[in-house]
Amino acid sequence: MRVVIAEDSVLLREGLRRLLTEAGCEVVAAVGDGPGLVDAVAAHRPDVSVVDVRMPPSHRDEGLRAAISAREKVPGSPVLVLSQYVEKQYAGELLADGVGAVGYLLKDRVADVREFVEAVRRVAAGGTVMDPEVVAQLLASSRRNDPLTSLTPREREVLGLMAEGRSNTAIAAALVVSGGAVEKHISNVFTKLGLESSGNDHRRVLAVLAYLRRS
Repeated sequence: MRVVIAEDSVLLREGLRRLLTEAGCEVVAAVGDGPGLVDAVAAHRPDVSVVDVRMPPSHRDEGLRAAISAREKVPGSPVLVLSQYVEKQYAGELLADGVGAVGYLLKDRVADVREFVEAVRRVAAGGTVMDPEVVAQLLASSRRNDPLTSLTPREREVLGLMAEGRSNTAIAAALVVSGGAVEKHISNVFTKLGLESSGNDHRRVLAVLAYLRRS
């Protein structure tokens, strides 16, 4: 698996390089700013890019904006955001661009190296990985505009688990309910939000996020 790392902290950048290399990945580029990320993705077309949000010069949202630009130049290029912050505006744009192969994890909440490496591989394979706290903040932001008021508490739980990228089986296990109950809740969620149901987990996650971002 070929990886590009975009992280302005030298220690973190080299730490990620070593961790991923030891996991059997090939780090084809490690850069410290947004333009470097865009150039590296265009030049190397990696299997996945691991990107920090806040990079020079302003240390605000350059990483996320660069990730969006990189995916415009190389459509579908997988991106896993690894940050201390949830930048809601650009996170929504990245996650809801309709392409897939995206993730957003919070640095302080990564407690298992093996799970992190698995998240990198999952995004590289076209999957969606989201920290529950990111999901919660995106939902909370949208909830202020009341797009979810028609959902029951259980349907909100299901929506949150869907946005984490979980399968119906995983949702059923998490909520300790039957698979049929999960299917019913998901059908209700799509109906109430005016979204067409899809059997593809990644597309349905992106559809929900796209709706929340538009609201």
